[in-house]
Amino acid sequence: MTNLPPALRQRLADEAPVLTGTVETRSDAPDGVTKLLLRWPDGQCVETVLIPAEGRNTACVSTQAGCAMGCAFCASGLDGVQRDLTGGEIIEQVLQLRAACGVEVSHVVFMGMGEPLANYDATLFAVRGLVDPKRGGISARRVTASTIGLPTAIRRLAGEDLPITLAISLHAPTDRLRQELIPAARGTTIAELIAAGRDFFHSRGRELTLEYLLLADVNDQPARADDLARVAKQMRCNVNLIRYNPVQGLSFRRPSEEKVLAFADRLRAAGVNVQIRASRGLTRNAACGQLRGRRPNEKGETA
Repeated sequence: MTNLPPALRQRLADEAPVLTGTVETRSDAPDGVTKLLLRWPDGQCVETVLIPAEGRNTACVSTQAGCAMGCAFCASGLDGVQRDLTGGEIIEQVLQLRAACGVEVSHVVFMGMGEPLANYDATLFAVRGLVDPKRGGISARRVTASTIGLPTAIRRLAGEDLPITLAISLHAPTDRLRQELIPAARGTTIAELIAAGRDFFHSRGRELTLEYLLLADVNDQPARADDLARVAKQMRCNVNLIRYNPVQGLSFRRPSEEKVLAFADRLRAAGVNVQIRASRGLTRNAACGQLRGRRPNEKGETA
């Protein structure tokens, strides 16, 4: 702000807080993943994760303190939702990770705590700030928003001039099973998600990602793979298989490596593009589905 007197500029630099959150805890996993528990001035907390890989550093950010979706397998919604995050608080997670880890963030995934499209305006504010060449400078094609599936919001996002990637957390290939696992899905059918996904694809020509969490003996049977293939082939998408990551207090189990590979092979045989996501940060409860806005106790458990 060169139009301000130098003394005033220095005072603003010295006194104005750049970041509003405080790093309560930091957890570093052996595989290089770093998780921060951030506390905001009102006492609410969220977790955010940096996932380094060859040629990239991905920030996994939260959009809400807690989550209202109530997915039966996820830690983030165990305490419900406390509040939406502001757009600034969402962006700040990227800045906090960059400062803590001393690296530049190249990719951002809105896959942390909360449902991004349930906090639509703040999420879009954050996306626009992160992809602005004069601010975040991150390519929009390196930003992914993950949603449990809100058709109206998906169509609204399709109308935005932002070539980001959309990931739909499907997790079950039939309405009945999906509604058992995801209470928030009870007002939406898979057919409606397929229609909204098609609209999103046609708005920009970018393939969607269908996220599918494999739960042992729940949705990992061969018949479920066949059902999933029928869903996936109705839209332009890739399927991302995720092994269940254990959550304290939940009874779901992680499927065997053999069952995961067999499930993927069955999808490929049906003509579906599929990949198996690596579980990063698992030993520090930093993997998919394990984030929770609480300080860990001396045993490493959230309490």
